[in-house]
Amino acid sequence: MVKLSPDNQILASGSVDRNIILWDVKVGKCWKILQNNDSTRSITFSPNGEILAAGTWSGTIKLWNIRTGQCYKTLQVGNDISTRSIAFNSDGQFIASGTKNAGVGLWNTSTGQLWKVLQAHTNSVSAVTFSQDGKLLASAGDDLTVIVWDIYSGQCLKVLHGHSLWIRSVTFSSKGNILASCSCDGTIKIWNIETGECLKTLKSDRSYENMNITGVKGLTDAEISTLKALGAVEDGEM
Repeated sequence: MVKLSPDNQILASGSVDRNIILWDVKVGKCWKILQNNDSTRSITFSPNGEILAAGTWSGTIKLWNIRTGQCYKTLQVGNDISTRSIAFNSDGQFIASGTKNAGVGLWNTSTGQLWKVLQAHTNSVSAVTFSQDGKLLASAGDDLTVIVWDIYSGQCLKVLHGHSLWIRSVTFSSKGNILASCSCDGTIKIWNIETGECLKTLKSDRSYENMNITGVKGLTDAEISTLKALGAVEDGEM
């Protein structure tokens, strides 16, 4: 995974090899290597670009000072609970985390303490994002739902249904009244936050349309669903 700093000067890349590499975008060279002791699952910069947060496979969120290259704080999500998604709010005061055990956590970046746990998902949470004013959080993942939260009360405000496969990305509009979600079903859905209505569905090209794969044995339900979403299999063929 990769993430660009807010000033577009540094690109961070993380992977299973445990190192996080910071690249100088202008010169195209490695600027710094952050020595991690765990495989990286998700990364993001703070709004001021001074901190890099990295979610790990084993259940931590590590905060790195970009200038010194030091990990100065480790947030303990849980043993062997892969941190699949993380996001800072607009002032950097909080980090949201989404994990494989369906949890959504809100963390105080100053103290490193878990402030709140938001529970409504039934499967892994692969995407979290704050609205620009910091009042709302959206989360989504493998249970095919997008959930909009009031972060201060912890209340679930809306549950948005419509995708047929796992949701991998969500983002708010600048005004916070519109939300976009991107799914492995090949669609991007645009939602009205206040009403919960899906305003528009953007559909990618089904490049495997009419392949009409038949007779393959041993596929899981998830694999069959993916082939159907790509247009390679029609309903009732397998």
